[in-house]
Amino acid sequence: MLAFIIRRVVQSAIVMLVVALVAFALFRYVGDPVSSMVGQETSLEDREALRTTLGLNDPFVLQFGRFIGNAVQGNFGISYRLQQPVTELILQRLPATLELAFVSGMAAFVFGVSAGVYTALHRRGMISNAIMAVSLIGVSLPTFLIGILLIWLFAVELQWLPSFGRGETARLPGGWDTGFLTSSGRQSLILPAITLGLFQMTLIMRLVRAEMLEVMRTDYIKFARARGLSNRAVNFGHALKNTLVPVITITGLQLGAIIAFVIITETVFQWPGVGALFINSVRAVDVPVMAAYLVFIALIFVIINLIVDLLYYAVDPRLRVERSAARH
Repeated sequence: MLAFIIRRVVQSAIVMLVVALVAFALFRYVGDPVSSMVGQETSLEDREALRTTLGLNDPFVLQFGRFIGNAVQGNFGISYRLQQPVTELILQRLPATLELAFVSGMAAFVFGVSAGVYTALHRRGMISNAIMAVSLIGVSLPTFLIGILLIWLFAVELQWLPSFGRGETARLPGGWDTGFLTSSGRQSLILPAITLGLFQMTLIMRLVRAEMLEVMRTDYIKFARARGLSNRAVNFGHALKNTLVPVITITGLQLGAIIAFVIITETVFQWPGVGALFINSVRAVDVPVMAAYLVFIALIFVIINLIVDLLYYAVDPRLRVERSAARH
């Protein structure tokens, strides 16, 4: 197990290095950040002096080496637009994004697995057919359109929920701002979480349903029923457990996708998260923030993939048996 973890950590470090190279090279040519930092009346001499101060005239290799050295220390430079440390900006907005991703991810997993199991066990029932029909909304409509429709229904027409913002927050020890402890914060989470998690819930539900239908036809399920085991033991103790490996894989990847592609949802609901910070940075050609955001998202994917690989050992006993046999 330790050798496996070390091997995956080394592979993850290589991936992060490649992502950092791509991010730095890509955003280096999106535009001239000096033009967005100074006014039109600024002379060419002042512009050149600013470029020299920022190190933009240095060779690419030198700039990338400086970027990697600082990134290892958690220093991604100063934002060209806000003139604040990039790491500080990301940490300030990170709680909002993580709370939104956590709520939407948990809701998608719980409701997706529950609906998938139900529709697999009662695949000819009216409720199952209704769930499958409604689930088409999650895969057919764009995320931003779902958000706009929810705002129109629950915020404009019914006026039950707020249409934008995060609401009031409470400061926890360590400087973490959370909306879970306030009424307006919890209400503000509902619409963005539904918008962000609807597609993921539909995907998980259909995956669980397909895997359950396939597992229910296998010989060991028929043998378990022949032994007289209860439907609960067969359905949840054997069938569902054997569908968890692909479900864990997809769920892990989708959790990373929720954090990575939360940009659209945060823009629609004006959610003060990392995604909104990235959009504003693109408009202002704020290269340090854009590069740091891409590296941060890659780090999240790498960590989630490592956790998913470790969960395989807890869910699938075949992996433990194969590795034990290989040692002997």
